[in-house]
Parts: sequence; structure tokens; C-alpha cells
Amino acid sequence: MLSTRFTREFGIDHPVVCGGMTAVGTADLIGAVANAGALGFLTALTAGSPENLAKEIARCRTITDRPFGVNLTILPTINPVPYDEYRDVIIDEGIRIVETAGSDPSPHLPSFHAAGVKVVHKCVAVRHAVSAERKGVDAISIDGFECAGHPGEDDVPGLVLVPAAADRVGLPLIASGGFADARGIVAALALGADAVNMGTRFMATVEAPVHENVKRRIVEADERSTDLLYRRFHNTARVARNATSQEILRVSAAPDAVFDDIAHLASGARGRRRVYDEGDVDGGVWSAGMSQGLIRDVPTVADLVRRLVDEAEVIISGRLRTTIV
Repeated sequence: MLSTRFTREFGIDHPVVCGGMTAVGTADLIGAVANAGALGFLTALTAGSPENLAKEIARCRTITDRPFGVNLTILPTINPVPYDEYRDVIIDEGIRIVETAGSDPSPHLPSFHAAGVKVVHKCVAVRHAVSAERKGVDAISIDGFECAGHPGEDDVPGLVLVPAAADRVGLPLIASGGFADARGIVAALALGADAVNMGTRFMATVEAPVHENVKRRIVEADERSTDLLYRRFHNTARVARNATSQEILRVSAAPDAVFDDIAHLASGARGRRRVYDEGDVDGGVWSAGMSQGLIRDVPTVADLVRRLVDEAEVIISGRLRTTIV
């Protein structure tokens, strides 16, 4: 068993995290992650309403009696999101670990901490991690340029970002972006992290609530099979390369392009329905990280976590030790 500061402080067996993923972080996957001794986060906004989040938490508890958390991504939106109500459901349902992302979590920290909830804040830059620590979060998840979703605008990969953050932050640190196997876990620990976050790797598992075509595409893809969208709009997103992402890049390249020109292609609802539900892997935008180049199968979550930990222990006790002369 790999024991780290993160596993001890957050009450889990293994330094492996499945962070919040839109439309993917449901009870089916997160319950399986918890049962495997890792830490998973239900995605609050995927539930659709605070009331539905309470139901999803209850459903997850029918699958596992192990610790799991909830992701609360705080973003500016055209239609107001009742973040305070989501927060209150998280507290009322007895969740003890929250992953926040997006905007400043400070307005929610007093309520979470008063209820004994630990807050992991997801950042894409060292300066953001330092700020989050100063504001009182309990752990940091730092996203390198390799990650799926939004890597920020600095383009710093994990090999530099993780140790740079470890040098500046005193909290438990989760390395995120580009991790999919045991070699990544060992590397992250060596770089100063206390755990790793895996998103794309958990999408390619039996329990992930996405179409089998999506899982197959991840297995078939290599490390080059992603696109960076929305760069000119300063909202960069790494997604799986497909017909839709290529069309977005083509339209966005026009000198006078505005976001409205691609909004119909970039719709998250379109991606969830056509891709995740119907299996049309070219039908919309969907997130995938560069780590898909390391993914070669679709195991159960239990088999994946067991393999990750066993192989990491072999590397630490065998391969690394034999190189010392």
C-alpha cells in the first residue's frame, strides 16, 4: 500500500483521485472508485439541480460505504447557478471532501469548514495555488498542460509545474494532467506530489457512464490525438481530436471570428448527447487528455486501481532501487 500525507489526511487507501468530470462523475463511476480505495468526486452540476445532487449522493451510498467527495465547479454563467444551494446540499448530506474549481472558492470556505468539510481546490498555475492556500483551502490539485479540459493559458507541463508548486505550497498536493499508469504515480511522488488525479484514464473503465465507442476511441488514440480549442478567446480547452474539434479550429482561424461562430459546435449538451449517450465520437466536443496515448484497455475500476498500485510498488522497490550504485 502506498501511504502518503494525502491518503492519511483524507482517509483513503491509495494516492489516486478521480476528479470531477462533467457528465462522467456520476455514482456508477465514483462509487466504484471509492470501493477500490481511491477518492472520486461526484460532479455537482452534472446532477442538474441541488435536489438531484442529493439523490445522486444517496445513490452513490448504495454502491459504497467508503469516502467520496463532490466537485463544485464555480463559473460565471448567463443563467445564474444556485451555488449556495449546492453547497448546502453537500453539507446537509454529510459529504466531508469537496473539490472546487473555476472561480475563487473563498465565499464557500467558511460554511464548508464550519461543517468539517475539507476543500481541495483545482488550479492551473503556481500563483493560483499559492493564493488558494492563503485563502484557506485544505489541499491543492495542480493541472499541467497535458490535462483534459481547461489547462489555463500558461502552457506549463507537469514535469515543471508539479515541483514548482511543491516548492511553494505546504498543503497536500495532487498532480493532475498526463497521468494514466503506475509510472506516472511514481514520477508524481518523486516530483513532490502526494497523489495523482486521473480523468481520461477513468473514462476508459467498465463503470464509466459513457458510450463504448468513446472508450474504444480513447484506447485507439495516441498522445497527439487532442486539440486545443478557444485559445483566441482566452478559454483554452483540451479535447479529443475529431471532426467537430477540427471544424471549430477551422472557423476560429478566421481573422474576424467570434465565439458565436462556433457556439453551436461547442455546445456541451450536444457533446453529452451525441457523443457520450449515442456514441457518435465525431458528433460533438468531448474532453480527453494527452494521457490517452498511455491507455490500452478498458478494465474495471477495481482492476485498474489494483494494477496501478501494485505496479507502482514494484517500480519503487525494484527498478528504482536497482539503479542506485
